[in-house]
Amino acid sequence: MVSPWITGALGWAFFGPLGGLFGYAAGSLFNAAQRGGASAAGSGPQAGPAAARNDFIASLMVLTAAMMKADGRATKSELEVVKRFFAREFGPRVAPEALRMLRDLLPRDIPVGPVCDQIRSHMNYSQRLALLHFLFSIAHADGQLHPEEDRLLAHVAAELGLHAADIRSIAAMFAPPADPNADYRVLEVAPDATDDEVRKAYRRMSMKHHPDKVAHLGPEFQKAATDKFQRVNAAYAAIKKARGMA
Repeated sequence: MVSPWITGALGWAFFGPLGGLFGYAAGSLFNAAQRGGASAAGSGPQAGPAAARNDFIASLMVLTAAMMKADGRATKSELEVVKRFFAREFGPRVAPEALRMLRDLLPRDIPVGPVCDQIRSHMNYSQRLALLHFLFSIAHADGQLHPEEDRLLAHVAAELGLHAADIRSIAAMFAPPADPNADYRVLEVAPDATDDEVRKAYRRMSMKHHPDKVAHLGPEFQKAATDKFQRVNAAYAAIKKARGMA
């Protein structure tokens, strides 16, 4: 079994203090998967996808801790919300380790800018987009979005180098049902767009948010991508119905 302190030391050596944090997290998550009987992640063709998945989860842990403290304090109710979120998304093997990691992170001072810089350097655009979607899910999990959480989401999105249209699209997926323009923002198109522009936007968004884009991150992330993909389909179906499009 890999010592998380060894992977942490390697991370520190190559990427500085933030790399040490990610290295420790990746080692812990690797061991959690191994204890659950998952296939070995440190050898053969599985090494790349396993490493990408663990790095993704580690990044999510760091930014989740920052999100929980955005309004000045991390409450017990927020921890319960995130605990349920982890259980649903990560499953019984990884969720307990992720929660322990999160509890270790909460007392730390998390420099969001440098964290995002490191994520931006080591993750592709689709991974960063999926990461922001998870953060939106966590921020909205308790049924309300605190102004400080909103500001942190905007800051993280900008630091991750995500396009403004993509940010608006993800935000629209969590908009109140009564928002008349949410479906258009999901498709990244204006309400006065032509029918042909709507069709082209739908095809573009379907390709951008297809679950295959994050297939290497594991089944739980594919499930989240599928939910997002279905939201794009729902937005298109609603617009078609409202317009009477064929």
